[in-house]
Amino acid sequence: MFIDFMLKVFAANREKDSIIWKDRTFTYEWLLERVRYWQDYLQAKETPVGSVCVIEADFSPNSVALLLALIDRACIVVPLTASVSEKKDKFLDLAQAEFIFSVDSNDEINMQKIQRKAAHEFYTALREKGHPGLILFSSGSTGASKAALHDFVELLEKFQVRRHAVRMMTFLLYDHIGGVNTMLYALSNAGCIVTVQDRSPDATLKATQDYGVQLLPTSPTFINLILLSEAYKRYDLSKLETMTYGTEPMLESALERIHAALPHVRLLQTYGLSELGILRSKSKDSTSLWVKIGGEGFQTKVVDGVLWIKAKSAMLGYLNAPSPFDAEGWMNTQDMVEVDGEYCRILGRKSEIINVGGEKVYPAEVESVLMQLENIKDVSVYGEKNPITGNIVAARVNLFQPKEITDLKREVRAYCRGKLAPFKVPVKISVTNEEQYNDRFKKRRIVV
Repeated sequence: MFIDFMLKVFAANREKDSIIWKDRTFTYEWLLERVRYWQDYLQAKETPVGSVCVIEADFSPNSVALLLALIDRACIVVPLTASVSEKKDKFLDLAQAEFIFSVDSNDEINMQKIQRKAAHEFYTALREKGHPGLILFSSGSTGASKAALHDFVELLEKFQVRRHAVRMMTFLLYDHIGGVNTMLYALSNAGCIVTVQDRSPDATLKATQDYGVQLLPTSPTFINLILLSEAYKRYDLSKLETMTYGTEPMLESALERIHAALPHVRLLQTYGLSELGILRSKSKDSTSLWVKIGGEGFQTKVVDGVLWIKAKSAMLGYLNAPSPFDAEGWMNTQDMVEVDGEYCRILGRKSEIINVGGEKVYPAEVESVLMQLENIKDVSVYGEKNPITGNIVAARVNLFQPKEITDLKREVRAYCRGKLAPFKVPVKISVTNEEQYNDRFKKRRIVV
């Protein structure tokens, strides 16, 4: 019922590739039959309509087919990946999981029933409407993870409008709003999803080459890793048409470098939140950080430099936190922006702004300059308390080659002179050998 529009697409494109997984190609005919198999399986096992079902998986043929079957049965789906293994038990409790479907490395699925009745008020509301749901957990990088519950019917609506069929990589994870968006967009348009088990630059770009990926959704952090590894030089990326980036501010210097490395690839900034879904976006051009966001079902406004969004596809709410929406349904994204007509430039989260004697410093601006230094591999800029100025700018860096800290400080300050206002130049610099990004290829920011 809820996925009939997708099943019609599958049936009309039976011979086309739908999924590439571990060097095997699965047609739409296979996917259609597999969705029906899981529909029959859920019926035979008497999996209740409206039950809370966890799928432990990454993108694989069975994990995709099962997810679609659970949607069609009006279940509440909770995708979880290995990236949240340390929080798994907590997430199961928060979601009040009733069934767990574990997908192993051979794409075999084991179902476990948990003796528990999920009874959150939001679940009751979904069940009364007979609608499927989706639970997504925030990373919890700046606090406890929040469980956002969506009405899946609202998320599916935009995919009923047919668009271009493209070969897309499922780089963003199975339990990420961007990953879900990639899967639904590709399949509802008879495109093909190319899956990867190893999300290193080389493995990702090799799969892009081998399977003719046209669209690669990724993150600014991963683009930086591509540049550092120079993996783009080792593979034929002539069929790659578009590379999208989102989830965090893009460094201007990195954007310029990836454009120079792959001039034929359109670079597109995307914007979305677990609470709202993915908005349509249009960058001014491949070297610009100015982006137009919104589209049908979304309204945007800027209040005191902060982006607010109202979305038809907005979540019902958090299972474990107060609603972030005001009385009219607007959500404060906490993202600071500049505005130029229809376009905006995302500067960074409000919580990450460094106030130095009343002046605002955005970490991404400083990081963009520091990343131009040849010996700096990665950097995270943050604020530290100071009794005189309120805060000072601090930078934690990864280096290619070891360097005496006094020499490093001298080099950084000399390089920043003329490129940054004096109050933006890092006062404190430390060196780390630890990676400064998480399993979702998003920078681990320090907020003091």
